[in-house]
Amino acid sequence: MAHQSDLIENDILAYLKSQEEKSLLRFITCGSVDDGKSTLIGRLLWDSKMVFEDQLTALEADSKKSGTQGGAIDYALLLDGLQAEREQGITIDVAYRYFSTDVRKFIVADTPGHEQYTRNMVTGASTAQVAVILVDARKGLLTQTRRHSYLVSLVGIKHIVLAINKMDLIDFNEQKFEAIRRDYQQFAAPLGFTTVAAIPISALNGDNIIDPSASTPWYSGPTLMNYLERVQIDDDCSEKPLRLPVQWVNRPHLDFRGFCGTIASGTVRPGDEVTVASSGKSSRVARIVTMNGDLDVAVAGQAVTLTLADEIDISRGDVLSATDGLPIHSRQLLVHLVWFDDEPLQPGKSYLVKTAASLIPGRITAVQHLVDVNTLEKKGGDTLSLNSIGVVRLELDRPAAIDSYQQSRYTGSFIVIDRFSNATVAAGMVISASPETVSAKGDDTARRRVSLGEQIQSGEEGNLIDLSDEAGDFEFDVTPQFIDLLAKGNRVLIRLRDPGLLPQVALQAYEHGLQFNFKRVGNRIDLIMFSEPIGAKELAGDPDLGL
Repeated sequence: MAHQSDLIENDILAYLKSQEEKSLLRFITCGSVDDGKSTLIGRLLWDSKMVFEDQLTALEADSKKSGTQGGAIDYALLLDGLQAEREQGITIDVAYRYFSTDVRKFIVADTPGHEQYTRNMVTGASTAQVAVILVDARKGLLTQTRRHSYLVSLVGIKHIVLAINKMDLIDFNEQKFEAIRRDYQQFAAPLGFTTVAAIPISALNGDNIIDPSASTPWYSGPTLMNYLERVQIDDDCSEKPLRLPVQWVNRPHLDFRGFCGTIASGTVRPGDEVTVASSGKSSRVARIVTMNGDLDVAVAGQAVTLTLADEIDISRGDVLSATDGLPIHSRQLLVHLVWFDDEPLQPGKSYLVKTAASLIPGRITAVQHLVDVNTLEKKGGDTLSLNSIGVVRLELDRPAAIDSYQQSRYTGSFIVIDRFSNATVAAGMVISASPETVSAKGDDTARRRVSLGEQIQSGEEGNLIDLSDEAGDFEFDVTPQFIDLLAKGNRVLIRLRDPGLLPQVALQAYEHGLQFNFKRVGNRIDLIMFSEPIGAKELAGDPDLGL
């Protein structure tokens, strides 16, 4: 680092230019409790000469007061800054650190290993490109090792370093290292990682961190730093279709109307045709405005203001897209969901769903399955509890411009917020969405498919499907679970806003051997669907219901 210090002193502009030209890698450390994540990052900072004199003085004092190494330097204290972290010797919150080498710049997130802080780990992983998963060589793979591996695969990380730590405590035994490596490769095979590099290390002593260790003559692979400097990350955001979530409509005077936001993916130039995903209206880009002047081209990651050749209706929350590569405009989503809250998921309860551009009310209509993090097997279940991971069906109150998470991290992810406590209760990644057509007039009246089996809510009124506030056209279908529910003698009350929907309901009843009665209640239709004829006593109890 001495030559960089000289460059800073003698030619600061040349130093800044050299830093600007370096590539940036974001990575996280994760794994189970006490696997050495904070110690590893502290050692990286120490050996990279990124610990300054005042930090060193404070670290020496903190190591004597709160360290776990008997007064010697405790590198974990470079990351664990909270008092509770130092008292307990654990990581609670995500700690971000920046450092650089001659080859690359790095932003590293130290994430907690405790299961109760899974939400913090997901936050750290959401922007990372590489995951360093630590394993204690004495213990092998643990539940949190598997959980974190599955989570990093969900958030789209493709490059894994399996850092088998504390090799000094097993005398650098090659057979134990190989056994852990084989176990992990077998477990991770279905997760779709592009590369998995297993490295034997001792974070405390620095073995195979920066320089090759003399204690592992049997290991010929890269050191951890060498891997991080050389790993090739395919960042193809600029090659994907344009996505610009509008964060602000800038109207300082009558002669200017611009749409501000950060480009999530794609490239845009003046003259390009763009389309508003929600309305289907199109125009051409007139200018790309920034604080430093107009641009000839803008790419993913840049914050810009676009002006358009035509006056079309665009508001905060809309998404400007490439006309030849539109996102799905949908309210029916199949998603992976990681549950963060102590209170379990309540299917049918109204939550707020925050996407890249919008905040929309929505509800989980069904839990398809849970995921066993140890075996990756699918399990049945009807709710999610704290730190559970599952595949669920999400219904939004109005359509949103969305992509699959595999296509775009930014426009394919969301968080779920409790409407009463305002707490973030879940994070989600879109698997697929059912597209909805947008009318030529742009009036947002989409024809949507309603699965009767997934809409049922149970309450004081029994089994209820409430569509009385829903406008637009529908297509109905039923599920085997819905048929089974009725076959057991249950009835389902369906509330409709439009009597024109009755023929569709009648068709479904006819095709599945079901029956229904209906009546008008104010401006809505109350319809009861059942499998067997309602008895005379039941009809007598409600003389207005029937045909």
